[in-house]
Amino acid sequence: MTAIVDYGVGNLFSLSASLAAIGEEAAVTRDAAAIAAADRVILPGVGAFANARRKLSESGMESAVLGAAEAGKPLLGICLGMQLLFERSFEYGEHAGLGLLRGEVVGMSGRIPPELPIPHIGWNALNIVRPGGILKYVNEGDCVYFVHSYYAEGCGESLTATAEYGLPLTAAVSQGNVHGCQFHPEKSGRVGLGILRAFCELEEGRTC
Repeated sequence: MTAIVDYGVGNLFSLSASLAAIGEEAAVTRDAAAIAAADRVILPGVGAFANARRKLSESGMESAVLGAAEAGKPLLGICLGMQLLFERSFEYGEHAGLGLLRGEVVGMSGRIPPELPIPHIGWNALNIVRPGGILKYVNEGDCVYFVHSYYAEGCGESLTATAEYGLPLTAAVSQGNVHGCQFHPEKSGRVGLGILRAFCELEEGRTC
C-alpha cells in the first residue's frame, strides 16, 4: 500500500486517481501510524516552500516522513514535495528543508534567459542522466508536465534527469530510497503513469 501524505498542500485527487489507474492500493492520510505501516510514501506539494514546510511540521507529518525515509521505505516527492527533500530553499528568504537530499532550491529569475516566461508551465522532454529506478519505463525525450518557478541545483549524484528550459533544470532525483520529480507524473499521461508504476515496484530497503 502507498501512503499519500496529506498535510494540507497537494494535488491529492489526481494523484490518487493515477495510482488507482495502475492498480495500486493507495490511501491519502495524515495518520503517522498509517504512514509507518505503508510499503511506500508519496509527499506531494504545490504552492510556496515556507508555507508547505510549516504545514508539514504543524501537521505532525514531518516526523512521519523522516521516519519512513530512515526506515528505508521508498519515498517520492512530487513538485514542491520534491523541493522539500533538499537542504534549503531560497524562495522568499532562506528556509530549511528536510535535508534528505543534497542541494538547494533556487529561483529561475536571473538564471534562465529573460525571454522565457516564469513560471515554467507545460510539457518538456526529459534528458536521462541516470536510467533505471523510477525512470525505468522512461525513454530519452519522453515529455512530462511541469508547473514551477523554482528548481533544485547542486544535487550531486542524486540527479537522474533534467529538462531544458534555458538551462538544464533538475527534473528528477534518486538517492537510496529517496526519489523526487519536479514535474507532475499524475498529470503526465502514459509517461507519468509509468513513473508511478516504477515507484510502486520499489521495495523497502532496496536502492537504485
